[in-house]
Amino acid sequence: MCKHPDPLCCSQRRKPQHQQESEMSEQQHSQTLSTILDAMKKHHRQNEPATAALRRDRLMRSAALIRDHHAALTEAIGRDFGHRSGYQTQAADLITTINMLMHSAEKLEQWMQPEAAEVPVPGMQAWIEPQPLGVVGIISPWNFPINLAFGPLAGVFAAGNTAMLKPSELTPFTSELLAELVPHYFDSNELVVVLGDAAVGQAFSQLPFDHLVFTGSTAVGRHVMRAAAENLVPVTLELGGKSPVVLDTDAEISIAAERILTIKTFNAGQICISPDYVLLPESSEAGFVDAAKRFMRASYPTLQHNVDYTAIINDRHYQRLIMLLDDAARKGADIISLAPDNEPDVDPHSRKIAPHLILGVTQDMLVMQEEIFGPLLPLKTYAAGIGDAIRYINAGPRPLAAYYFGHDAERQRQIATRTTSGALVINDVMTHAAIDSLPFGGIGASGTGAYHGIHGFRRFSHAKPVVVQDSAAITNLRLRAPYQDKAAVAEAFLNN
Repeated sequence: MCKHPDPLCCSQRRKPQHQQESEMSEQQHSQTLSTILDAMKKHHRQNEPATAALRRDRLMRSAALIRDHHAALTEAIGRDFGHRSGYQTQAADLITTINMLMHSAEKLEQWMQPEAAEVPVPGMQAWIEPQPLGVVGIISPWNFPINLAFGPLAGVFAAGNTAMLKPSELTPFTSELLAELVPHYFDSNELVVVLGDAAVGQAFSQLPFDHLVFTGSTAVGRHVMRAAAENLVPVTLELGGKSPVVLDTDAEISIAAERILTIKTFNAGQICISPDYVLLPESSEAGFVDAAKRFMRASYPTLQHNVDYTAIINDRHYQRLIMLLDDAARKGADIISLAPDNEPDVDPHSRKIAPHLILGVTQDMLVMQEEIFGPLLPLKTYAAGIGDAIRYINAGPRPLAAYYFGHDAERQRQIATRTTSGALVINDVMTHAAIDSLPFGGIGASGTGAYHGIHGFRRFSHAKPVVVQDSAAITNLRLRAPYQDKAAVAEAFLNN
């Protein structure tokens, strides 16, 4: 456990970043990533599988680390973003993650129970024994640096594994704080934090883990999967993509706009399951624009100096979003800024970009080709009924999430059965991510594998079949020579 009672102490004791990087370089000369992993694997093999008590203790220590240092973590994330809403950090990064860890701590003994299996003959016994995989690697991103680092640990630790964590170099204050805090709560054979840039991340992805979790872009995900394949390491990839929102003709436009913009403005849209574009009937477009403007006036009467509105993570991502706006405007889109009156639409100094609606989008616009990951929201109209929207979604890569607003049960069924996505939410946005009983993950280009709750426990466990043969051993005897009499029985079965 942390030896420092003041939750700010570790933040205050941190060394300058360049000094930490120098020390990390020296450490890597003496103890490479492979050496760290080898030591953790050796410890895992030489010790009995973690008991339920030890697993629960690791989960509780993870939750305690976040709770004890919530103020320092909130401050560090805010510094990394330039400005980030403290409440958004508390709600999405800290509280949600603590809840995930506590849910696993509460349920793990139930999950650990062997699952009885049917047997072909009386007297034989068979069951499925969940077994820890070993050491799991986690490469976490910058947008939710605690949730997407410690969220996977809820399943990893519950399943009896240990872990190496590589947090994002784009959130250096948060990553460095985690690297300092973790040794106060965990032995080096339980959890290790590895700092470094993209080159370190690449080396990390090439290690022979027992499982590797990566959250990030589809482009980088391809490299991670390719690197892991060299050692036949199974992977869980949570990648994102273009998550659509479909508004049907019976959708309540004001309610839909409010719920969509709530998530599109949360973390300034820097969320893998944030709505990426809206498909809506031509007759609903003007009403949606008006409802969006009303929502912004009520929720964000000011933006640039509003503590509730988050900045874009860095200059590169800021410029990328500006480029998407410029490209759309050049190609004929009608762009509507939702910035408050007398405020700039964008500010390179604060890196705050007001939400923008982009109307009249076409497929040649980059904003309709790339995952946006920011507060830009294209509106694309359809005219031929819900089937038109379904065909458009199905023509692209499978998204991490899809959202539908409408009350007709048959059309809800059509969206559910005729589109394929990591998840589907009806009449809301992003709700599924906070429900621990549901799997969270993508499909196709949006990812592979899922975790959260029992699904994380299963993902990070080996389902090991165990069979106890009975005294008659009928299933064994039928394979023993001579085969003459047995062949007649087999022939009779096949000809029946």
